[in-house]
Parts: sequence; structure tokens; C-alpha cells
Amino acid sequence: MCLILFAINQHPEFPLILIANRDEYHARPSKPLHWWSTTPQLLGGQDLESCGSWLALNRQGKLAAITNFREAGANQLQRPSRGHLVRDYLLGAHNNWHPWLEQNAQSYNGFNLLYGRWDQLCWRSNRYPATRRLEPAIYGLSNHLLDTPWPKVERGKQLLQQSIHQQNLSLDNLLAILQNDQPVKQNQLPDTGIGLQWEQRLAPIFIRSEHYGTRASTVLLVDRQHHIQVKERSWNQNGSFSDRYQQFDIEP
Repeated sequence: MCLILFAINQHPEFPLILIANRDEYHARPSKPLHWWSTTPQLLGGQDLESCGSWLALNRQGKLAAITNFREAGANQLQRPSRGHLVRDYLLGAHNNWHPWLEQNAQSYNGFNLLYGRWDQLCWRSNRYPATRRLEPAIYGLSNHLLDTPWPKVERGKQLLQQSIHQQNLSLDNLLAILQNDQPVKQNQLPDTGIGLQWEQRLAPIFIRSEHYGTRASTVLLVDRQHHIQVKERSWNQNGSFSDRYQQFDIEP
């Protein structure tokens, strides 16, 4: 994931609205939104290279999503995949999750992890000293700390707020936010050490380039009757797409 925008208790009907883009190399194999055959209680996309996920949830209303923390030249290939954190949290792979995460966070390359029940979400980054329990608000998370005011984060939060105030909130209207490819002026770009060309390429909400770009756009809604809807649009390198949709009631 390279952009997660979410609203906690900002809408009268939907206490959680979450929209996210996964940006990745087109050559990296993955499966779109599905109930995993090996672990059928888990719904999400699947990275076939490392068997992790970028965003997933289970039937009890727990969810997790991850973004990389952009650090030029800092990643170490021998470290475990950050997508395992999403998978392992939802599968309960580690007893006492919070102590385990605190003890093992630095074993991974830089990450931001959003996780919890739909009504009790937390954010943890191994580039930040502590876990933060999230209060009602609109949030944006890209490849730096939560709510770092990068142009795509600020623009995305504004567009999400506008959609929330519209009379008819819909999955397709929310997907349209994730397809915003408006370029960013050079003087507004962050400097993360990757060079001007890549800063410009990665700055929009929706990324288009030959070898790297937005691969999946996901919208998740939880209503006050504890019903979940998820729609994912998977993008091909040539710009074509396919949609997948799932809905279910949260189990106790």
C-alpha cells in the first residue's frame, strides 16, 4: 500500500470508511481480492511472491493494512516481508500481539501498520516510538508517518471529506478519489532521497508508469448494522481494470 485514507465516525451511516491504493511493480505477482483458500476466514489481496497481503480483513471485523516507509537505500532484502504483518495479525499467528509487535518491529524494513477491529483501530510504525490508538477523525497514511502532509495525503483527505458530506455516498464515488492522477508542482514535492524524477512520479494519488504504478484500489465500508462492503479495482499495466466485490455481516 502506498496510500490509505480513512474516516472514523465521520459519517452518520458508516462509522468506518477506508479507501486505499496499492502501488507496486507490475511484474510482482499477486492475486486480487478473494477469500484465501488456505485460510478461508481471511479476505484480501495476496502477494504471491511473499504470501503476505497489503490489505485484508476477517469475518470478525478485524482488518490490517500496511504501507512501506520510504527510506532511500535503507531496505535490507534479507528481512521478512512486511506483508506478513497483515496476514499474521489477522490469523492470530502470535500470542499477545502488541508485546510481540513491540519486540519484533525493528526486524522489518520501515513500515506503517494500521490494524484492529473496525471500531478500534491502531497505527504502528517502526519509525515512531509507540503505538497510537486512533480517535474519530479523517486520517491519511502514505510512505511516511501518519498524517504527514504530503500532497497526495492532503488532497486525498480533502476529497474524502467532500465525499462524506455528499448526500449519496457510494463505492464508485470513493473509487474515483483513488483514480485522481493530478500531478504535483515541483515546489510541493517531498524530498525523501529518491531523486526528483521519482518524487514526481510517485506524488499523485494514482500512479501511472511503465514498470511501477497503482495495482489495486480498494474501498471498504462498515455500516452501523455491522455489515461490511469491499470493492477492489485491479489495474493492469496497460490501464485496463477488473472489479471484485464482497459483502458480509460481521460475526461475533
